[in-house]
Amino acid sequence: MAKKIIQTKGKRKRAIARATLREGKGKIRFNKTPLDLINPKLLRMKLREPLLLADDTAKMVDIDVSVFGGGIMSQADAARLAIAKALVQFNKKLENVFLKYDRQLLVADVRRKEPSKPNRHGKARAKRQKSYR
Repeated sequence: MAKKIIQTKGKRKRAIARATLREGKGKIRFNKTPLDLINPKLLRMKLREPLLLADDTAKMVDIDVSVFGGGIMSQADAARLAIAKALVQFNKKLENVFLKYDRQLLVADVRRKEPSKPNRHGKARAKRQKSYR
């Protein structure tokens, strides 16, 4: 029997993450780097959230995540979303667990930066101050 391979994607602002899940021994890699070597620690903890909630399922699979674009926190959120989606496709029972913990694990945050307007000093909403006296 062929091994089960699942591919998912996650987006947050300008960051796009692609996760590939295979049956394995619980190895997680983020941009070809083992998860334990990822810095800063906050980013590592964000990536571990879906794995901690999945518990036994996470120990049965290997996950490779490649991320590009955006900042480090956007990349972490996009990767977290991709990992959670892959785990849910592998084990459907995890969907309720993830939704009860944090809906952002399965549903993408669609907010984006508002584009800047002309004659506004490079800001999206700032206007020149007026004086009436």
